[in-house]
Parts: sequence; structure tokens; C-alpha cells
Amino acid sequence: MAVATVSAALMVASCSVFTSGENNDGTSNSASSEDSSKAPSFAVDAPTSLSDADPSGFNAAQYFFPAEAGDNDPTSKQLVVAGAEEADQYAAAQAAVESGAPMLIIGEGETGEKAKAQILELAPEEIVQYGIDLNDDPALAESDAKISEPEESEDSSAAPSSLAGLAAQESPNDGNDAAPQVLVASGTNVAQVASARAAGAPVQVLAAADPRATSDSMATVAEGNAVALGEGFGNQEEFDAQVKLAANGELPGGGGLVFPGRRMVALYGHPSGPALGVMGEQPPAEAAALAQEYADRYKDLTQWPVIPAFEIIATVASDSPGDDGDYSNESQPDELRPYVDAITEAGGYAFLDLQPGRARLIDQAKMYEDLLKQPNVGLALDPEWKIGPDEVPMTNVGHVEAEEVNEVSEWLAQLVQDNDLPQKGLILHQFQLQMLRDRDQIRTDYPELSFILHADGHGDAGQKFDTWNAMRQDLSSDYFMAWKNFIDEDTPMFDPTQTYDVDPRPWFVSYQ
Repeated sequence: MAVATVSAALMVASCSVFTSGENNDGTSNSASSEDSSKAPSFAVDAPTSLSDADPSGFNAAQYFFPAEAGDNDPTSKQLVVAGAEEADQYAAAQAAVESGAPMLIIGEGETGEKAKAQILELAPEEIVQYGIDLNDDPALAESDAKISEPEESEDSSAAPSSLAGLAAQESPNDGNDAAPQVLVASGTNVAQVASARAAGAPVQVLAAADPRATSDSMATVAEGNAVALGEGFGNQEEFDAQVKLAANGELPGGGGLVFPGRRMVALYGHPSGPALGVMGEQPPAEAAALAQEYADRYKDLTQWPVIPAFEIIATVASDSPGDDGDYSNESQPDELRPYVDAITEAGGYAFLDLQPGRARLIDQAKMYEDLLKQPNVGLALDPEWKIGPDEVPMTNVGHVEAEEVNEVSEWLAQLVQDNDLPQKGLILHQFQLQMLRDRDQIRTDYPELSFILHADGHGDAGQKFDTWNAMRQDLSSDYFMAWKNFIDEDTPMFDPTQTYDVDPRPWFVSYQ
């Protein structure tokens, strides 16, 4: 695609040493071969977040093409702009990258008027427009900028249609070792990505707006030379917190987030034997091998790694009060440890499940603090077995208030912080809406935790989907969905293909 050559004025913060020793207009770069190794003026010495709401992409245009360019900064007299249509935006993005020029999106209404003012602030000599006509704008008409259309020979069908495709486009500013690594996620502004690539910055497209998303992104922020683009990464303080957590190590399958990054297939049960689930039907090592067999049945159905897991019942609800009167039998940590060790040593993950009876969840969770200090061990809360002071388990379906869940999640998040642990999974079981009656009050804003909603319906396919859909009503997007296959109660039980055909595809699948 040919869109005018770039040369020397617009500029916004930067990242490119021209290996040819020349600027894009053919003139000599003032940095001689003798001093070409000096740090460029834009050097990123700590991971940086450019994540403010930015519908036009102005912040990235400024950052990667600074108004006061240093010797090693990319420069451009040109600006590429696009209207509201996605096809126009990607065509403009391709042109911007190939010509080494920054890009803006000109929206509608107040957003569009603000973007036009930003054009004046950038002061380009030429504006190439896609899907929008700026010729009648009075302020731009008074500027010195030439407004032009893309060349007729351009093939818009060749333009990328995704951020990943855009990230793969070549730029004349490529080859700069000092350029920051750029992290973006789905939903990041197309113009932001285009400006980064136009300046020669490599772009990693992540499945989640978090530097822990992949092994590569974790390595990038560890090196310090990283810039995050997109509102999802949060402000600089929030991003700094994520970067700090990224130093706590990876999880099985790569990256530091529980989800996305991998899928899990788990066996449910208790070490005492088969009565409470398939996991306890065999000793720890054999159970871990069986969990791996189950996981292997799914590995060809997804692009994500599929790792084995256990959901180990740590406290078992009872119809008798027991010595402590809480109608819950608490297993000793040492009884659970062989199964925890077996699955984690096999490259898997363990969840400790709490059936509290009349006990408070936080009190039971703290019993297993030492196990939860292990990096690949999470927690599961089972409201079905939380009963009132005059109730007995198995006579009715219990429920848990958001206040009690929040008490546990705050403690668990702090445990991660205090012990420099990777993110932990926190499962909430639910098959009736009343089990979590004020679910909307549950705090899910802890970066230390991955929240998982486990829809536990059983029966025929229709019954299971009725439960699945009901549990997803008004559910925060912060939750990852989990599905349970009941070996004896489902009629019939879903096979792996049917399970992964569930919409949305479950991240966690357990067998009971």
C-alpha cells in the first residue's frame, strides 16, 4: 500500500533507531555511527501504562511520535485518520504502519470534535483520510495540513481484520532494538496499535489485559521495556500492581493467570474413598494419572493447554453436629496433602472445597493456610452446604451471603500478596440463584484472584442448560465459567466434544 513517504514533523514519544542511519525522507540521521548505541530519548525504564480511555488513539500517537523528537525518534509529517467503520479503521491502520505514520480515529459527536482538535495539536503536514471527509472542517481548513484520499490502487481487502493481523504488519521503522515491547488486549483501540507498529514497536496481543497473560508478556515486563495500551490495563498504579504480581512466577501451562492461559479438567472427591467422588477411588498418584487421562481427551479441542486438576473436598457437610457442633467434618491438612502433592507434581492444579455447614467459610479456609501457600492450590466455596443456625445439611439447599465470600476473598488475596504467589483460583459453586442471593455484591476486583462460577446442574441436557443459562443471568464478566459432568446423575453424561460445545466454552470442567 502506498501512502506518501514520511519525514520529519508530527511526533509523539518514541522508540526507533533507524538502522540505515537515515531518516525516512533520506536525510542523514544526526546520530553518528559512533554514538548510535546511546539510549534513545524515549527509553522506557519501567513498564508503562497508556490506558486512559482514548477513543481516538491520541495518547499512543503522542507517545510513539513525540513532539520533541530525539535523534533516535521516528518522525512523520503525515497523519492517517479513519471514521467510525471498522473496515475503514483497519485499512487506515495498515496504511499508517506501512508508511510509518501515526493514526487517529475520528468518531462521531463530541468524541469526533475532540479528535479533530487533537489533529491540530499534532500539526501534521498531510492528513490521509479513510471513511471520513475533513475538507469542510473550518479549523482544519485554516491549518496548513493537506487533506488527501488514499490512492485508488489500494486493495482494502488486503487490510488486516484483527489486532493480531495488524501486529504482524511490517513498518519501515522495524529493527529498533530499543523500541519498547507493546502489550495490547482484545478491545484495544486500533489506532493505538497502528501508531505503535508504525514507530517500529513490536506488539504482543494478549487474551487478557494483564501482563501475566503469557510467558512472553511476563518476561517483557520483567525486562522493564514495556508499554501497555488499552483501557483494560488500568491506570499506572493498577498496572504496577499487576507487574509486581507477574514477578511471582508462572502456573502450569505458562503465564501467571489462572484463566485465560489454560483450561482445566478436574476430578472431584475426598481422600477417604469413592463415596464422595471419582478422585478418591484410587490413591493419589493413580488419581493424578487418571486426571491427566481425562485432560488428554480435551487437548485436541482447544488451542489452550489443558492441564489436570483435583477439586478436593476439604470440609464435608454432615447431618450430625460433630464435636464442634458445626455440622461439617474438617479434614486434617495432612490427609489432603498427598493428593495436593500428586496433582501439582504432575503439572496440575488443586482446589480445596469447603462445605461449611454452620461454620464460617473464613474460619475453615484458614485451617488450610499452609496448603494454600503452595503456588498451584486454589479454593472452592460450596454455598449448597452453608446452613442457618436452625438447619441441618441435606434437608434444604443452603446459601452464602456476599459478605462472607468477600471476607474469604480479601484474606486469600492478601495471602497471595504476603507470600509472593501467582494468581489463585476461587471457585463459587451455584446451581440455584438463591445460593448466592446478593451475588452482585461480591467483590471481584482482586488481581490476585481468578473468580470462577461453577454451574453444578445435573440431569438431561435440557436441565443442565437451563441451570447453566440461569446461573449466567446478570453475571459479571469477571467470572470464568465452569461445568460439571456427573458420571452417574447425568442422562447421558456429555462427552468432551459436547462439553466444549457448551456456550460459552467452560474453562474448568470437573467430573463427579
